[in-house]
Amino acid sequence: MTDVLDLDLKAVVAEQPDPVLFATVSGAHLYGFPSRDSDVDLRGVHLLPAAELVGLREPDETRSRMWFHDGVEMDLVTHDLRKFVRLMLRRNGYVLEQLLSPLVVHTTDAHRELAALAPGVLTSHHAHHYRGFATTQWRLFEKTGELKPLLYTFRVLLTGIHLMRSGQVQADLPTLVEQTAQAPAYLPDLIAAKAEREHGAADIDHARVSGDVERLHTLLDEAQGASALPDAPSAYDALHAFVVRVRLEGFRGAPEG
Repeated sequence: MTDVLDLDLKAVVAEQPDPVLFATVSGAHLYGFPSRDSDVDLRGVHLLPAAELVGLREPDETRSRMWFHDGVEMDLVTHDLRKFVRLMLRRNGYVLEQLLSPLVVHTTDAHRELAALAPGVLTSHHAHHYRGFATTQWRLFEKTGELKPLLYTFRVLLTGIHLMRSGQVQADLPTLVEQTAQAPAYLPDLIAAKAEREHGAADIDHARVSGDVERLHTLLDEAQGASALPDAPSAYDALHAFVVRVRLEGFRGAPEG
């Protein structure tokens, strides 16, 4: 299986039309269950010139592209800094996982500063994000019978439970299995099966798995109710100041790989 950080992904970042504050790997590689034929999901933040945001034309706040690079399917999505930070403030666990991903392709001082502000947007209401995501993926699993959405269902439920209990964002499913006593014991076997094929069918006891998913939903509800996380973000003012400064002055420090 290809190590995504062995690919020449820095060249992909260098091709972008505007400065990139960070680019990380998300998707199945971040979640700990890539397949031999998994694509590479690159996510990040670009910085539009101030003139792009104050003129009459609609700014290109989100850019997306899919193509093959060194024989691997690539999926690149970047948001302008202002849009990304607004998503952070909307209890969006998905963008926080991208920001905090340990699979870093490109970083800057501004990336590290933004990551340091991330705890100030975490709230107990992030449980709604993971609950809704799990419900969507479970419906997809029941429609297709594929292993991929089933693993996504378990991953987001366990991420949500872990976040509510610890206040930390952890997206790697094998780590979550190790750290969560209530995780189903068969998950490592499902992860191993997923490694062989991206769109394979799930060979499972449906009634048992359905019961486990329902149980994890209950645990997420309980963890949210007992969570020490606040009801509202505390970092709004700091994030506003950060966005204004970076927009006007540019991000500090030379880019790093």
